[in-house]
Amino acid sequence: MNDRPLTLMAVHAHPDDEATSTGGVLARYAAEGVRTVLVTCTDGACGDGPGGVKPGDPGHDPAAVARMRRQELEASCEVLKIGHLETLDHADSGMMGWPANDAPGSFWRTPVEEAGARLAELFRRYQPDVVVTYDENGFYGHPDHIQANRITTAALEISGLTPKVYWTTAPRSMMRRFGELMREFGGVEQEPDPEEAAVLAEIGLPDEEITTWVDTTAFGGQKFDALAAHASQGENIFFLKMGQERFTELMGVETFVRVRDTTGAALPENDLFAGLR
Repeated sequence: MNDRPLTLMAVHAHPDDEATSTGGVLARYAAEGVRTVLVTCTDGACGDGPGGVKPGDPGHDPAAVARMRRQELEASCEVLKIGHLETLDHADSGMMGWPANDAPGSFWRTPVEEAGARLAELFRRYQPDVVVTYDENGFYGHPDHIQANRITTAALEISGLTPKVYWTTAPRSMMRRFGELMREFGGVEQEPDPEEAAVLAEIGLPDEEITTWVDTTAFGGQKFDALAAHASQGENIFFLKMGQERFTELMGVETFVRVRDTTGAALPENDLFAGLR
């Protein structure tokens, strides 16, 4: 018999990403006795500095931001009861088109084979049964999210492991509700720009294309508190404005697309570990 515990590994780009799309499943499966592993690929240095100072503005110290965000990441992991945190510490690449994309050591410019080989070492160490990361467009086109997808794919090939693999996503029905809430809580203009509205409409997937719907309502409080642990980025974390109750209503189900599977578990699923236990 194999005594190795069932293991979930989430591969994320920045500190705070772990809470947004997978905080619920990380908390839920940890509570169920699954070993949870978080891999954070970048140092988050392109985030806001103290007082909301932006990258490139006077007073923004990337090294200090990275240190602060590491502390916040560790606090989030405590809240979500994540068993193992692994940080690859690539330099944050910033948003697509920023000068940081091409800076020495940026995650975006790191050869996929090189970063994938480092991740493959973690795959071999933890032997995950389920791996979660972003889709090929990084959900919304962020370069570090795209790179996380690429190195995860490379690491699977290098390691030869065959876990179930999922990409995070959101149902279009939820994205419409999200847009309404952003207007309600002042996150966007009351009349959205047509171009921005068109971009938002393309994020996520039609509900019928989502393969896996995991109920994490019972862990909404933990997910909210994990996001709140990233206090330095509060200006960018819109969800905190709506309060825990409304947040759980909107974010109480986490959704995924299953892209690799050897179990034959029927779709749609309501459990990332369907077919494994």
